[in-house]
Amino acid sequence: MTQHRIYTTSVASVYKHYVAKAERKGRTKAEVDEVILWLTGYSAAELEGRLAAMTDFETFFAQAPALNPARSEIKGVVCGVRVEEVADPLMREIRYLDKLIDELAKGRPMTKILRLPAAAPAS
Repeated sequence: MTQHRIYTTSVASVYKHYVAKAERKGRTKAEVDEVILWLTGYSAAELEGRLAAMTDFETFFAQAPALNPARSEIKGVVCGVRVEEVADPLMREIRYLDKLIDELAKGRPMTKILRLPAAAPAS
């Protein structure tokens, strides 16, 4: 079986498109970074290093310090495919990231994008 081309594509080459998409919709590079850091567990400095090193997606996710366990709550369709039904683990991680960027660009609040628990109502 041949490996999908995205696996060997550098994250940096796609990252600029993530940022452009978010900025077109009034969001920021800092929010894109926050989403990526939440998903992968990288620090801001580690992310910058990975981007500068032109790390490919396969290595980027394989070496992620702490993939967020809440990522399994990411549901929906991206590129015509339900992310929760993607069988290949690496492709699923990439689709999770794509879905988070889509949610960001659609104006969804960061608390919902990052699957943070709802704040308890004040008594």
